[in-house]
Amino acid sequence: MPPTVHIQFSDRLVSYETFMTDLTARLARVIKSDAADPEYISQRTAYSIFGRKNVDRWRRTGKVKPSKRPGKVEYCMADLRLLQRTEQDYLNQ
Repeated sequence: MPPTVHIQFSDRLVSYETFMTDLTARLARVIKSDAADPEYISQRTAYSIFGRKNVDRWRRTGKVKPSKRPGKVEYCMADLRLLQRTEQDYLNQ
């Protein structure tokens, strides 16, 4: 029987198997929740879901680029979701 591999975090020690089980459960939940998202959303919808200041800041800093069509500005929903889930520390800038 192979030895059990553990991963040390700052607050606890967990087995690799437990870590992978928890990780896959979280990923499955995220994938399921994002499955209904459209590929692109209008700027108005992006503002209402993610907040105008967030979307404008992400655009200003180059983290998200809008797709422009005549009379329409759209954003890739997957890019916005990624930024939403990314911890951002604005005090260190």
